[in-house]
Amino acid sequence: MQGVVRKWGNSAAIRLPAGVLEAVSLKIDQAVDVREEDGRIIIEPVKTVPLKLEELVSGITAENRYDEMDFGPSVGGESW
Repeated sequence: MQGVVRKWGNSAAIRLPAGVLEAVSLKIDQAVDVREEDGRIIIEPVKTVPLKLEELVSGITAENRYDEMDFGPSVGGESW
């Protein structure tokens, strides 16, 4: 498959056919890693690890916990 590099603002862009996106399970707006290797452009989907609440909460300590902040009275439909 061939494509054409086009100007996109101050950058450049190339269209990726739907079949290529599907073959590598890449979705629109998904993060990718773009790099050069031996004169080639390599584009790979970024593998994300699902976060677990238990793991995130386990990292909270007395040293890295912020104090409560008062932002004033409610303005909209907030309910705390």
